[in-house]
Amino acid sequence: MTEPPVVCCDLDGVVWLGDRPIPGAAEGIAALRAAGLRVAFITNNSGRTVADYVSRLARHGIPAGPEDIVTSAVVAAEMVAATLPADARVLTCAGPGVREALVARGLAVVREGPAAAVVVGWHDDFDFAGLCRASAAIRAGARYVATNLDPSYPAAEGVLPGAGAIVAAVTTASGRDPEVAGKPAPPAVAVVRRRFGARGVMVGDRPSTDGAFAAALGWPFALVLSGIAGSDGDEPIPDPAPEYVAADLGVLAPRLVEDLAHPV
Repeated sequence: MTEPPVVCCDLDGVVWLGDRPIPGAAEGIAALRAAGLRVAFITNNSGRTVADYVSRLARHGIPAGPEDIVTSAVVAAEMVAATLPADARVLTCAGPGVREALVARGLAVVREGPAAAVVVGWHDDFDFAGLCRASAAIRAGARYVATNLDPSYPAAEGVLPGAGAIVAAVTTASGRDPEVAGKPAPPAVAVVRRRFGARGVMVGDRPSTDGAFAAALGWPFALVLSGIAGSDGDEPIPDPAPEYVAADLGVLAPRLVEDLAHPV
């Protein structure tokens, strides 16, 4: 019997806004799982560790294990480790999620050069000193990897600057463009295919990232209007619209159950 497609959900703007859960998200995920569908999570937010995400999902009533979660930090660390020896020095201009992922791959995380690679991702303590250290190491020849290029992300207090804003500063200061790890770049596609299989649906709130990622995977895109896209967001609903458009994950879930768990 063919396994049903996996439902891959973004987190920011789909499951929560900052520390505030989006109403209906936990119930929607429970309904998908009750119908026999696997639910996984793929986020470009590299600031938190995988364990943090597991704990945070649990607080919102959504059980998950590390095997269910892919972050752009995990993808970035895999990219770097593929070309560097163990204990190679990697300078981070990023948060705890990136540092954890690099250490898990046997790499030496450093704050100053020289370094074999530099990984840049979202962190709320980005400052001029960090910009100087990262750009200097890149100019000196370090491999330059960005976790993702999202310019913003949705939070409870509104739309905030994302990793792409930090990457733009480092790119300008270093004069070099990065390799990109997260959605919708090919490294993230490869990790999701390997971990979750060839068939799925991508649920997200940002057409330019989640929609493009779905296209790269060859999967349907399910757009929820609880984050970036829609009348109050930074991005319009695409024209033509994706196969699925819903106010939130709770409203979307019954349609996915009908189409994926009980196909005609």
